[in-house]
Amino acid sequence: MPTCDSCGNDYDKFFQVITQGKTFTFDSLECAIHKLAPTCANCGIRIVGHGLESGDQMFCCDHCATKAGVTNLRDRS
Repeated sequence: MPTCDSCGNDYDKFFQVITQGKTFTFDSLECAIHKLAPTCANCGIRIVGHGLESGDQMFCCDHCATKAGVTNLRDRS
């Protein structure tokens, strides 16, 4: 049985995610998020969802983007 790439658990209901040519094995969505989700460049929280992007930086919300000096992004129009 494969082991989770985040926590090392060997679980019979594992799943795999293929991204950018690499395959990862997980036992839960929580572990997949912990391993693969980008972090906000301002507050460090894991971004679950679309987030906001400016250049090579990702932000969880417009507030964090603005705090980091990025003012051209908006959560909504």
